[in-house]
Amino acid sequence: MSAAIVDDTTARASARPLIRGRALVFLALVLSAFTLRSAVTSMSPLFGRISSDLNFGPGVIGLLGMVPTLMFAVFGVATPAISRRIGLEWTALAAMIAATVGIGLRALAPDVVTLLGVSTLALAGLGIGNVVIPPLVKRYFSDRLALMSTVYICFLQLSTIVPALTAVPAADAGGWRFSIGMWSLAAFAAVLPWIGVLLMRRGTPAEPAAVVSDPHTPIAVWRSSLGWGMATMFAMTSMITYAMLTWLPELLVEAGAGEQFAGASVAVFGAMGLLVSFVAPTLCERMRNPYPIVVGCAAFYLAGFAGLMWSPGTATMLWVVLLGLGPTTFPMSLTLINLRTRTPAGSAALSGFTQGVGYTIACAGPLLFGLLHSATGGWGFSLGFLACGVAVLLVGAFAACRPRLLEDEPRV
Repeated sequence: MSAAIVDDTTARASARPLIRGRALVFLALVLSAFTLRSAVTSMSPLFGRISSDLNFGPGVIGLLGMVPTLMFAVFGVATPAISRRIGLEWTALAAMIAATVGIGLRALAPDVVTLLGVSTLALAGLGIGNVVIPPLVKRYFSDRLALMSTVYICFLQLSTIVPALTAVPAADAGGWRFSIGMWSLAAFAAVLPWIGVLLMRRGTPAEPAAVVSDPHTPIAVWRSSLGWGMATMFAMTSMITYAMLTWLPELLVEAGAGEQFAGASVAVFGAMGLLVSFVAPTLCERMRNPYPIVVGCAAFYLAGFAGLMWSPGTATMLWVVLLGLGPTTFPMSLTLINLRTRTPAGSAALSGFTQGVGYTIACAGPLLFGLLHSATGGWGFSLGFLACGVAVLLVGAFAACRPRLLEDEPRV
């Protein structure tokens, strides 16, 4: 019997009700997850109003679309080192404080330079949160990995949907500053339970040293085919997702759709991610090799791109739904981070590498998508660029889905 099967059998045998004795951690995790995309999708449906008010054009929109993935990349690399120094819980608290302050100040930005600066702060916090949540799930819910992964990924997807759906109505009621600023309250709500978790843990031994001395801690994730497969799969998924979150409203408006319909389309795109998040973690846990799911996702992507390219004004919601099913590879990636590691230290290392490298590559997506549109005057080359990303995703996912554990990879 393999070590992975023994570990899984032991975890199932010791399984307990999901939140017994860990309700505060559960609340902290789901509120943090509900914050992780709000700073992105609360703004993209309002780019037209914001650019008119602050006087900037498509180039700045592309830059604003690149900031999330850039910050997620930088702090994907930096977060494992931060968490080793101060601990996972303190890192999560710092992330939510940065998000609260950055989102709140963004609503007050008087010019585009300030808007970029405070957006960077907010998204730095969310980038830290992206990386720190998977190892926290493994630390506190190792007996319920698939179930807890489903819960937090669903809340993460809700943080994509709800801000996009409410952005235009909230801006109509109180202006774009109110619409994007109100999400600082959600981030602040996530701060409070993390303070409670840290107070609850006072007097317990510090964790960082234990993490460093763990004999299973991987020392060369970047030399592992698993690590690079995960990073490539995550990179292409994120590149496509953030290009769509940034430019889908503009594409649909140019095709004749109204501003509110375009904003609702972003919400539908996110809603598909929510639906698949209910099943993707469980499927990944039950399938020895979930690569066939990735092949299906690639088909959805390509069908959606074809629809937007040749018939964006007809059956628009069908194309949006198909595109929304494509990023099933996102909850798969987050789930595989824990399924392909044995320890919280391994999970933190793989999470940091996957998201750091993945978002570094993905940050070019919204910018290149916009530059291709500006250069050609149409959307065909932009969508073709994303279709090439689907081919790369298939290659990376082949390595990521192959069953093995990071701690068992050869140390170089």
